[in-house]
Amino acid sequence: MLPMEPGIYKMIDAKGNVIYIGKSKMLNKRVKTYFANNPNWDKINRMVRLIDDIDFIVTDTHLEARILECSLIKELKPIFNLQMKHDRGYVYLKLENYNKNRALSVVESREENCFGPFRKKFHLNETINSLKNIYPIIKKGESYSFEFHLFPLTLNEIEFNKNRYSLYEILTDNSKAGIFIKELENKMKREALLCDFEKASFYKDILINVRYLINSINKYNELLKSNVIVSIPFDEGYKLFYISKGIILKKEVFKAPNKKDIEIFSKAALTSPDDSFINMDEKTLMDYKDIICSEIISLSDTVVKYMDI
Repeated sequence: MLPMEPGIYKMIDAKGNVIYIGKSKMLNKRVKTYFANNPNWDKINRMVRLIDDIDFIVTDTHLEARILECSLIKELKPIFNLQMKHDRGYVYLKLENYNKNRALSVVESREENCFGPFRKKFHLNETINSLKNIYPIIKKGESYSFEFHLFPLTLNEIEFNKNRYSLYEILTDNSKAGIFIKELENKMKREALLCDFEKASFYKDILINVRYLINSINKYNELLKSNVIVSIPFDEGYKLFYISKGIILKKEVFKAPNKKDIEIFSKAALTSPDDSFINMDEKTLMDYKDIICSEIISLSDTVVKYMDI
């Protein structure tokens, strides 16, 4: 019988292979859903037929369950887990210097003027290719000027550099990105009113791609610049986490932490942090940062305290 506590569970086949790893706030309740009369996923039906045993690990908090799940998936790479196990395939978006064939490219490792990493290489390439049809993007006042071209234009060096300047602004300044997205929306609506639905559809597709791009770059922007203490209540008191720029520097259990406890805990986190995340490379860290930041956002404001940096 699995407990009604947070943790991870491992589905194991008859050969002893871990075929799936999951996490839950309540292990017992979550695992029971796999054996319902009508599982709503074909993958679950196929997996359940192979399950010979179930192992589990209880954690103090759901945050730790999510981190442990990620770590085990990366280590064991279970066949039925799709996310988080192939981080070597994550890529970067590079803003090129003068190159008449491309303004943006996808590269495997971080170089100068790179953004990312991104999980979806195909989506990134799709975004790059769709943008080519509206180059050059030229800064005009507070907005941007561009037009659709059936075939991408070959830009001379002056046009390329103006286009590059606009792309740099859009990729580094969220407010500028919003202005560019608004102009794309206006173009889409204008073409629809003119009954040019093919062109309107193109602008719709590029809007989807650009929003994905900007959201991926700016997601958790504030948290990734901040120092945060998270205090999560559990059976033994409170689990404190000191989180800096999206990674956990230290965690500790307190019965009822007071101001002095928090000061000592904070100092220890900054002077002698745990090394769990310190030596991880950027691609591996991406999944952990996503987990940590999304968990912070899901918590009540009463348990999250932003610290002065």
